[in-house]
Amino acid sequence: MIMFANEEERAKKLATRAAYGPTLAELADAGYPVVAVDADLSGSTTIAKFAASSEENAHRAFNVGIAEQNMTDVAAGLALTGKIAYTGSFAVFGCGRAYDQIRNTVCYANLNVKICPTHAGISVGPDGGTHQMLEDISLMRGLPNMKVLVPADHAAAASAIRLAAQTDGPVYVRMGRASVPCVYAEGVQLEVGRAYVLREGSDVTIVACGVEIKEALEAAEALEGVGISAEVIDAFSVKPLDADTILASVRKTGCVVVAEEHSVMGGLGDAVANLLAREHPAPCEFVGVQDRFGKSGAFEELMSAFGLDAPAIVDAARRAHERTASA
Repeated sequence: MIMFANEEERAKKLATRAAYGPTLAELADAGYPVVAVDADLSGSTTIAKFAASSEENAHRAFNVGIAEQNMTDVAAGLALTGKIAYTGSFAVFGCGRAYDQIRNTVCYANLNVKICPTHAGISVGPDGGTHQMLEDISLMRGLPNMKVLVPADHAAAASAIRLAAQTDGPVYVRMGRASVPCVYAEGVQLEVGRAYVLREGSDVTIVACGVEIKEALEAAEALEGVGISAEVIDAFSVKPLDADTILASVRKTGCVVVAEEHSVMGGLGDAVANLLAREHPAPCEFVGVQDRFGKSGAFEELMSAFGLDAPAIVDAARRAHERTASA
């Protein structure tokens, strides 16, 4: 039984990255042989909270300096000694700069390394296009042996970090900088390979992940006001994708909108489209960043400017619904 946030919890806003350091400390205290390797961003990634949680955990945290490739290889070496090794950096560095090491050292050998960067997507805000990683899901999803988890909120991020420790082999957990509303109750236990129906509907399926979950739920409320019943699915596990849940929904509604704070190239949208093309062709609309780099601005302003907010999802859902009705 999935635990959803109550009214008091929904009023809170927390960043997914805030779950990282404290959850690592909980895992260590529970007996998991976790270590954390950082590339000089331990404050921003919250690994510093893990290191500060106890004297023993301080010895489990390693700062290799501004050297993300070395960070990944050090984590790989620690994994070979039996440790569950987590890496932390900004996504643009922890994935992009270290891609070769993730591919050829971690994934090729199927090592127990968990790639858990923060500051993914446009939620980095004022740092601009150089720091707004919009290709990370595509990069990680394309790697054999890699599992990809994109949590919607703080509780889901904590669950994803715990799942990474309990799952053999490489796992990618995508976290952000911006504070987002709570969807799940603290302590929720999610699963690799599962998607979750957050709201039932009959006219259009909205499959979303990460910060887009809030926008999808707001869009569903707006669509109800114009007579369109939207089913909202949290694709928490982008790889492996929960084909059964998504197919059951689209067979019921007849159309789908995929919403992600990521490029429309290679991410969740492509995963869902690939599934439907093979199993159940249906009208699809895609809400995401349209093959461009990010830019500097406040998070909320960028969500609107890039067409990632609830009104954009409403427009896409109406198009999908109209395509189904005219088919």
